Amino acid sequence: MTPERVFADTNLFLRYLTNDIPDQADAVERLLHRAAAGEVVLVVHSLVMAEIVWTLESFYGLTRESVKEKVLAMLNTPGLELAESDLILQAIAWYADRRVDFIDAYSAAWMLAQGVTRALTFDQKHFARLERIQAQTP
Repeated sequence: MTPERVFADTNLFLRYLTNDIPDQADAVERLLHRAAAGEVVLVVHSLVMAEIVWTLESFYGLTRESVKEKVLAMLNTPGLELAESDLILQAIAWYADRRVDFIDAYSAAWMLAQGVTRALTFDQKHFARLERIQAQTP
């Protein structure tokens, strides 16, 4: 029997990663065990990952390296199906290692996957940290 595919919202992962509401974190842990056992597939898109990164950094005050570790752990979670995981992997590396805002890093990874190397923007600071991207004002 094929396991059911269900969307997993941002707040599930935040509860689990921060354990700020222990009962909810425990419920998510049980869900993750079910996913690892192949009983269910948790489907997530890139906006969920962006929201996780933003919330862990801005609300919970985690360092970029700590956020990176948590995102990498998620990427390696059995039973979790993440759309564009290769782009998320590149973006989280640039986010932590080059200090590029996650959304700009994701945009740059997406651009390169599309064969686009020039970005038009009024905020060139983060794109300028990435060698293969040319940031220019319109």
